[in-house]
Amino acid sequence: MEHKRQRIALLGSTGSIGTQTLDVVRAHPELFEVEMLAAGRNWELLARQAREFEPDCVVIADETGYEPLSAALADLPVKVYAGADAAAMSVTSAGVDTVVSAMVGFAGLAPTLAAVRAGKKIALANKETLVVAGELVMAEAKRCQAPIIPVDSEHSAIFQCLVGEMSSSVKRLVLTASGGAFRDVPADALERMTAADALKHPCWEMGRKITVDCATMMNKGFEVIEARWLFDMPADRIGVVVHPQSVIHSFVEFEDGAFKAQMGMPDMRLPIQYALTFPYRLPVGGGVPYDPVAAGALTFAAPDTRKYPCLGLAYEVLGGAYGSGGACVMNAANEIAVAEFLEGRIRFTDIYRLIRQTLDALPVATPRTLDDYVALDATARQTARDAIHTLKLNC
Repeated sequence: MEHKRQRIALLGSTGSIGTQTLDVVRAHPELFEVEMLAAGRNWELLARQAREFEPDCVVIADETGYEPLSAALADLPVKVYAGADAAAMSVTSAGVDTVVSAMVGFAGLAPTLAAVRAGKKIALANKETLVVAGELVMAEAKRCQAPIIPVDSEHSAIFQCLVGEMSSSVKRLVLTASGGAFRDVPADALERMTAADALKHPCWEMGRKITVDCATMMNKGFEVIEARWLFDMPADRIGVVVHPQSVIHSFVEFEDGAFKAQMGMPDMRLPIQYALTFPYRLPVGGGVPYDPVAAGALTFAAPDTRKYPCLGLAYEVLGGAYGSGGACVMNAANEIAVAEFLEGRIRFTDIYRLIRQTLDALPVATPRTLDDYVALDATARQTARDAIHTLKLNC
């Protein structure tokens, strides 16, 4: 590998992917240095990270955190910024080589797109960037020659399986899914499931929002849409199977009938590090190595469409049922619905109902610019909030 250290801007440094990215940096200080850290609200952890890694600048999206963060770092030569636009400006700095996009939700779109337009290498963990605006982002990545390497374990697996292969030889992509916290819960019981129940993921340790998305399998629907744009693959050639052991992270099927699969224990540091070091591989310290004998049998099943209606809805949206803006609307409604569920204000099964109701309520839209997506996202969020009252009346 090159001896020059890779200078990293980390969007979402205090979240699950962000903190594990910093684990990778700690393990290989000769290869990486942190140029910028950005977080949403957790200024205390951001301050501790800044003290350890001494980046050129830090960004706190929640402006109420600016003063305490500035005070906590007053003795360091670290620039402190606040506000939603600051991260987008910071990632374009000449001092940044690679942007790890690990912010949660729609908030990750603008800074990731800014980094793409600046020609930065993108290690993409924020799937909403491509779910919401995949056509725009991938066109800009091509125009600006900005490489996008996936960090999601499923897309990293597909990416790894495709290395050295001709795209014309690929027949199908198959994303694996754990099934989330309610994999073994009957569909009839889902209405009674609480946020505490949904947050008990059987395999992965993740943030609250994405863990609920796994329980609804909306997360897998998002990944299907993301795969469509990352790998230029139509929806009818992207499949999903439930794989409870979470050892095979995804498959690629080729025209000759051969399958390739990337396997390993559930450890997000592996795809994070691979995205940063591609095409090289380095040891990932501290993890549990995969032992095929000890792991035992690997099983697969088709997703239960009755239990996971959000997955089917994502395929409808990808198929164009709600226009090219449908995924933006779906994502916005999902963010509102999950937040309401986590606060105990709607039922688990209302998440799907709220998303469907929001999609059905809005006219078909054709966003083309970032401003178009921002406006459509705002409209969808308000529509979803208005629809919550209907759901409560029908409870």
